Amino acid sequence: MKTIDATVLAGYNAGIERNRLRVGIGLIEFERTKEILLERLPVPPAVIYDIGGAYGEYAWWLASTGYEVHLFDLSETNIHMSAELADEYPGTRLASASVCDARAIPRPDASADAVLLMGPLYSIPEYEERMLALRESHRLLKDGGLLFSAALTPYSVFVSRLAVYHEDDSPKRRELDDPAVLSMIARALEDGCYINPEKKIANGIGTSHLHTAKALREELNCGGFVTEAVHGVMGGAWLAPNVNELMANEDTRRTLMESVRMLDGHEEIIGLSGHLLAVARKNRNK
Repeated sequence: MKTIDATVLAGYNAGIERNRLRVGIGLIEFERTKEILLERLPVPPAVIYDIGGAYGEYAWWLASTGYEVHLFDLSETNIHMSAELADEYPGTRLASASVCDARAIPRPDASADAVLLMGPLYSIPEYEERMLALRESHRLLKDGGLLFSAALTPYSVFVSRLAVYHEDDSPKRRELDDPAVLSMIARALEDGCYINPEKKIANGIGTSHLHTAKALREELNCGGFVTEAVHGVMGGAWLAPNVNELMANEDTRRTLMESVRMLDGHEEIIGLSGHLLAVARKNRNK
């Protein structure tokens, strides 16, 4: 992908996605996203395209529930790793798993009931290129089909550093003392552009685009979709200490997830989630 930060694709090809959704805040993201998908997806055996689906955590889980799932990702490593999940889902298979760009999926028009676009919108910095990805999803969807698109918020890069400011054991503890980091965050808050070429300025993500809920809705509309909901997938629960331990305990897990649901939909605070998931429907008139 010509517009992706060089170190982003290198990281994916180094296997950084493996188990991301099984530890820390990934546990919250995975559980809440699955809830939303189950609430909104058409019934199996509908056809789902998981575009930018990494190594297939969502794809394999959905296939195990009876959907016909096709996985697409830009990283050869991710597609190769996707086969490793087969042992966890005996009797299940993906319909296909292919290396390709979110802007050019080799599938027929109107061939999917739903599309998951969980990574491309923040990995592609240029607006015009994101529009190509959205238009491609629009092409692939049947009339009235659903698009589930993920976005990162500009607040996530700020709040995550505030939460550990001068905390002894955090690699990000002093990043806000760096004027270059503050300038980078200020730009992201202003227009969503997070300029961090090859991750040289700060730890975390490289050059990306970060969306507010409003900006995400606007882009989806321009891409030919009607947005039905924007969810704050992690609420404020990702800021809780010892997330692994809390999610491993039935009672504290229930409390954390209930806190996420309570904040979801409150527009004034939805950006605190750091991770958004929009549910949009293909507009037949565009």
